[in-house]
Amino acid sequence: MSGNFFPFSIARLPRIEFGSGALEKLPEIAAGYGNHLLIVTGLRSFAESEAGTRLFAQLRQRGLAWEQVRVSGEPSPEFVDATVAALRGTPFDAVVGIGGGSALDAAKAIAGLLRPGNSVMDHLEGVGPELPYHGPSTPFIAVPTTAGTGSEATKNAVLTAPGGFKKSFRDDRLVAEWAIVDPDLLATCPPALIAADGLDAFTQILESFVSTRANPLTDALARSGIMAARDALPALHRQQSAAARAPMAYASLMSGICLAQTGLGAVHGLASPLGAFFPIPHGVVCGTLVAAATASNIAALEARAPEHPALPKYGEIGRRFAMQKGLSGPEARAFLVDSLRRWEVELALPRLAAYGIGESDLPRIVAASRGGSMKTNPIVLTDAELTDILACRL
Repeated sequence: MSGNFFPFSIARLPRIEFGSGALEKLPEIAAGYGNHLLIVTGLRSFAESEAGTRLFAQLRQRGLAWEQVRVSGEPSPEFVDATVAALRGTPFDAVVGIGGGSALDAAKAIAGLLRPGNSVMDHLEGVGPELPYHGPSTPFIAVPTTAGTGSEATKNAVLTAPGGFKKSFRDDRLVAEWAIVDPDLLATCPPALIAADGLDAFTQILESFVSTRANPLTDALARSGIMAARDALPALHRQQSAAARAPMAYASLMSGICLAQTGLGAVHGLASPLGAFFPIPHGVVCGTLVAAATASNIAALEARAPEHPALPKYGEIGRRFAMQKGLSGPEARAFLVDSLRRWEVELALPRLAAYGIGESDLPRIVAASRGGSMKTNPIVLTDAELTDILACRL
């Protein structure tokens, strides 16, 4: 028997409904919890769409009642606390989050705190007292309308205090009961959002694949997600290809499942302070840094840990991108980096300077990047290496 079947653990996952038209199942699923819902959406895009209008009509036909909360931009601890304070005592049977990562993260945190009623600041990692979360959480149903964060499959709600921090409220009790992934909802995403979200998903899968906590199960899921994104992302961005929606939605779902089990890496380590200190969307950070960070990881591994299992993994993905099985390890790794750099141009990823980030900001970004995701990067990068990743994308 081949393979390295070392011990590993898989954390709780949601029940998943995936496929075109999956949104039609939401009324029945929600009704299984009761008839009073809290629906958390973005500011306008879904609520005012044809799909949103149809869903709300179906909920009414089913006899369901709801209150709606709209999230503008990335959710803050203050937004979560104010929403919980305003709604606490209302007997919601379930919380439904419909939207991109911001709407899902807000819904996840609100669902976790509606019943306990305390501040989310009690539980944020790296901020405040970090008290253990005991619940109970209100049942949560996640419906992503973008292909990016994979939040529908994770236990963490990412919250941002602008100019201060970007941290997670994280617990197994926060995992959605159901993830309803309908690729048809990607039809209204504009190209810039497709690019940023798609590269967020791709970065999450690639970082999960080479993470120090990767295992045979997540490797299999990551491989399938990486290949789905390789083919779908450029087509979805360039042509709004209907055929590319399902594989890109699948890649995003796999990214959430994998990161929930393995952690991430250097790109997301840097993304945390970048998103906290500057008004830069998370997906843009991932998309603009993934090529440079991948190149830095590969160079560091080749120089300091040439036997590390992440190196052949990078080579494997490079061969899959090149569709050349005989490509040597160094050539395959170089092809992967070159492919990611081509995506930067093709998908029109902005540079960091477009968001007011300058060379003088780099030391404090690097200094604040060492927690969380950086811990599962395949190799510890030096401050100089992290600075170089940022500097080449200014």
